[in-house]
Amino acid sequence: MIRIVDYGVGNIQAFMNMFRRLDIPAERAKSAGELSDATHLILPGVGAFDHAMQLLNASGMRPTLEQLVLEKQMPVLGVCVGMQMLATGSDEGELPGLNWIPGRVRSFANTPESAKMPMPHMGWNDLAVRDGAALFQRGFDARPLFYFLHSYYFDASDKAHVAVTANYGFDFDAVVSRDHIHGVQCHPEKSHHWGGQLLKNFAES
Repeated sequence: MIRIVDYGVGNIQAFMNMFRRLDIPAERAKSAGELSDATHLILPGVGAFDHAMQLLNASGMRPTLEQLVLEKQMPVLGVCVGMQMLATGSDEGELPGLNWIPGRVRSFANTPESAKMPMPHMGWNDLAVRDGAALFQRGFDARPLFYFLHSYYFDASDKAHVAVTANYGFDFDAVVSRDHIHGVQCHPEKSHHWGGQLLKNFAES
């Protein structure tokens, strides 16, 4: 069972609708107890980094999530701010992140190559998929299109964890993978058949 972590922010229903169309069992989890039957986890997120971390910390689910992901090595997919929460920390806030994939979340506006670009980075962008990218092994063209909406980006400490890049004034880390832990800055739940294929590949991982 895929469990979508519902800690107060994120496009929960959009994920539910996508998995329903894919005929893949998925339910939301609003408590630690509802994570008991999970085989895969989706960590969504929208808005500000600190607000999302505060809500996750207050949800009572974080210890169980860390046990499932770090000890039992359950596959997890962080999406948008959910991806950023996988990092060590963010320039957007002061709270520490989960540090499941070491890195820092940085601002496009404070990065010279993207500082003059419109903010936020919004709309469709193609992806440069690296060889061996776990979530893109099946069903993708060379440069699939995904929908983005963000002003901050993940900067992985170890570039070996970068599976996919996209360009917004420079090539930024758009998808990161560390074994069973994955993060995508784009929105698969809004990215039509490309997003459906990514979620299907994750569900089968």
